[in-house]
Amino acid sequence: MRNVAKGFEKFAKVNSNITKALGFNCVIYTRVSTKEQADNNLSLQTQRKACETYAQKQGYNVLSYFGGTYESAKSDERKEFKRMLDFVKKSKEKVSHIIVYSVDRFSRSGANAIYIASELKKQGITVFAVTQPTDTTTASGSLQQNIHFIFSEYDNQMRREKCIAGTREKLLMGYWSTKAPLGYDNVKINGEKKIVINEKGKLIKKAFEWKAYEGLTNMQIRDRLADMGLPLHKQMITKIFENPFYCGLITHNMLDGAIIEGKHEKLVSKELFLKVSQLQDMNSQGWKVFEENEQLPLKKFLLCDKCGKPMRGYIVKKKNIHYYKCGTNGCCVNENAKRLNEQFQDMLNEFTFEEKYLPVFRYQLEATFQKFNEDKSGAIETLEKELCDIDKKIERLEERFISEEINRELYEKYIAKYKEEKKEFEAKLNDLEFKSSNLNKEIDTALKIAINLTDSWKNYNYNTKQALQKIVYPEGIYYDKKNGQCRTKRVNEVMKLIASFSSKIKAKKEGTINTNVNQSLFVAGTGLEPVTFGL
Repeated sequence: MRNVAKGFEKFAKVNSNITKALGFNCVIYTRVSTKEQADNNLSLQTQRKACETYAQKQGYNVLSYFGGTYESAKSDERKEFKRMLDFVKKSKEKVSHIIVYSVDRFSRSGANAIYIASELKKQGITVFAVTQPTDTTTASGSLQQNIHFIFSEYDNQMRREKCIAGTREKLLMGYWSTKAPLGYDNVKINGEKKIVINEKGKLIKKAFEWKAYEGLTNMQIRDRLADMGLPLHKQMITKIFENPFYCGLITHNMLDGAIIEGKHEKLVSKELFLKVSQLQDMNSQGWKVFEENEQLPLKKFLLCDKCGKPMRGYIVKKKNIHYYKCGTNGCCVNENAKRLNEQFQDMLNEFTFEEKYLPVFRYQLEATFQKFNEDKSGAIETLEKELCDIDKKIERLEERFISEEINRELYEKYIAKYKEEKKEFEAKLNDLEFKSSNLNKEIDTALKIAINLTDSWKNYNYNTKQALQKIVYPEGIYYDKKNGQCRTKRVNEVMKLIASFSSKIKAKKEGTINTNVNQSLFVAGTGLEPVTFGL
């Protein structure tokens, strides 16, 4: 093409999207997938020699070598791979080529590999595979390389499926194919892989026996093992006692719930394992823990005011007395269950009213809901706008990350912040957007519950009591050991309205206030949260 504008050369513009690699500087990247391949070193030597031969023929200057170790290609968060990418992007001496032995040595991540190669290409850096030569400066060459990337990912997935299938078959035959649990060694005997008990296993066997026959607690067992040279966390001891591998059985998520008789040596008998398992259901004090007990309806619903954790229930068999107890070490918070159950009944009495006031309560609830729905429209509009702004910020952040304007660290920092803000706005909006297709029915049900709330709670079974408790106090109640009282951070707003109406009516009857009960006694705020009372 003839340049007819002589003297105007300085005004000429160059296409900023030129993808052809310019220069003769390169780096060489080699990789193997497993430690065994790395130890063997033949694959790495072969890759490096082929890459060096190609670079010499092309007259390239090798600036640096990367890889030379084993790294999985399933993820592009490999340390050496990342170090290589950082080098070629920031090197003062412009790098024009990344030379690899084959495309799958660069990456097996398919679409992500295509993206990385494309981003490098924009910076004038070409990925070149010496055993799969393609001219990526052309459209057909780029397509061919991308096809290699896709097939590498496909090959990787096929290998994974075969590996999973093979592992599952071995498990079904009773062979544990990965690292054995603590107490066992994976060894080869006459060329055959076996799992044998080691010295730690002999100590673990003693732990099972101490638990079953001496009644030691896990803490006591931990101390004994530590004295004998096997320090373990308390959680590890629990994990050991819950692993049927030690009694010769194999469980695995690949087995879809099946339990297989293993080929490995048993550490303990099945009978001993089950006995220990049953003792694990008992707490360290020897109290039996009941999942459902009519005497302990507040279990897990009642929270410790000191640490905020749910309180469990237990029975002292000798006295036949039930207690609630915090399970957090050091809290020492426990209380007679009968006393707390009675205190909870007193709390429920606040929501109880005489049936003759039912029409008045219905009127007040309907009026309150109507007023609330009128006032909330502006707040909903504001929240929707804030949500829209957050979505735009998230979208912009993702665009900047993809275009490499910001690094991963900044992206993860701000995406977490924006998502948390979005979650808070959505929760507030959800509270405001309550709509009921049959509000009258909801109100009637709530009022029906409130009329006989205390008596109903006493007569319900364990599960229904738990459901009713959650309706009235959605976040549970807290027990303060110091003053022996229960408190709550939140009451269901419908029930709060009923309690307010009931309180004012009782006060009027006693002559302590002069309130017209036909007027709105209480207007709910933005936290109004009616629920479906489906008992």
